[in-house]
Amino acid sequence: MDQIIIKELELYSNHGVYKEEKVLGQKFLVSAVLYTDTKRAGKSDKIEYSVNYGEVCHRIREIMEGNTFDLIERVAETIAERLLIEFDLIRKTEVEVKKPWAPIGLPIQSVSVRIERQWHRAYIGIGSNMGDRMKYINEAVKQMKQEDDLRLICVSDLAETEPYGYTEQDKFINGCIGIDTLKTPEELLEYLQGLENNAGRERIVHWGPRTLDLDILLYDDIVIHGDHLTIPHPEIPKRSFVLEPLAQIAPYERHPVLNKTILELKDALEEKEEK
Repeated sequence: MDQIIIKELELYSNHGVYKEEKVLGQKFLVSAVLYTDTKRAGKSDKIEYSVNYGEVCHRIREIMEGNTFDLIERVAETIAERLLIEFDLIRKTEVEVKKPWAPIGLPIQSVSVRIERQWHRAYIGIGSNMGDRMKYINEAVKQMKQEDDLRLICVSDLAETEPYGYTEQDKFINGCIGIDTLKTPEELLEYLQGLENNAGRERIVHWGPRTLDLDILLYDDIVIHGDHLTIPHPEIPKRSFVLEPLAQIAPYERHPVLNKTILELKDALEEKEEK
């Protein structure tokens, strides 16, 4: 991606652990690299096709002057998050908050925190087979739309499917959702489990009936094998009720372990089931 670079914007604000820092304030220097596509702006010479760096600078000033934080880590995190959420054309940002003459009792030129944050593409499997199934699914989608750090990109068609694994239960309604999110995989898992809990899900029987089921299928091209989270979801190649809706919204997304597209995995499973 192209870059718009803001270097050492000088601001005076009240951030720090010590009382004097919060009361008296001090100078900070903020730098930001904004990753975006500038080609359309470069061809047309129109500001609406690029990120207005003047507006970005004023927004950074508002964040710096309108808050009082203990840590410059929090300052940097807040700036990065607000820029990504509020400026649609920014896909990724690097933010550095520099604190000249930090009060540490020793001669020092400055201390700074530099972070990198970006939007991540993830695909979520969604399902329900208890109570008002469509209500649970629709409510989950509605709540996702209200999250600042999550953008709903696409929703597949929903289909009624037979239960998988534990078969002594009612039919499911299943589909897939594509999102962009600033949440880490672990944060996204916690958020989705919160939605499940709000829907009254109980984890009693493995693969058993549930009011709401939300699974992280893919997250960029990340591979994670943990005690509580595995990405890509290990059951993707085995489940037609996942592959069919996922192939509808992301046919050419590539499985980062199997190195096959979702469409290829779907065709392979259909061929296997026909034999």
